Amino acid sequence: MSACSSEPSKPTTTETPQPKAPEAITGSSAFYKCYISARGWAADAQPYRVESQPTTDSKGRDGKAGEWRAGFASAAQHTTRPYTWANGDVSHSVEDSYSPSNSSTQVFNVQFLKTDTDKAFAIAQQHGGDKLLAKDPDTPVFYLLDWNRQTNELLWHVIYGADRDTAKLRVAVNASTGEFSRVEK
Repeated sequence: MSACSSEPSKPTTTETPQPKAPEAITGSSAFYKCYISARGWAADAQPYRVESQPTTDSKGRDGKAGEWRAGFASAAQHTTRPYTWANGDVSHSVEDSYSPSNSSTQVFNVQFLKTDTDKAFAIAQQHGGDKLLAKDPDTPVFYLLDWNRQTNELLWHVIYGADRDTAKLRVAVNASTGEFSRVEK
């Protein structure tokens, strides 16, 4: 049995799928996406660092970045593993050895993370960032989250410049309270 149609046949086209447009999200959003993957790797995984990665598509404005890297440690496995969120996907790199006494991998409890990078950026803007970006609008802004042993607090470091060492301005914001901590030298 065959059917007739009054509509002419439409030519079949093969459309090439378009790549996803670069997406920028806040640090906490990226962190929790990585945290879920890290807990699949090790049930005791705890974070020790979160940082945005500079990209050509994202200058770090409004507390958002197009790529984030989060480091996690497992005391049971004596290893660390970095995770990267980029363009909606989470991936991981190779494991490395872990020692709880190493100050560069000082883990923190995720419950201390209550303030996101958009608020940290707004606070940093109030402490010199707005003037700096008005003078030099192409300055990249990136973010680093870590535990400060001396002050016993979780800090977002809002860094204006290409890297931490040559930054034009570094502002620390308490990631638990959302309060300005200090301008870092």
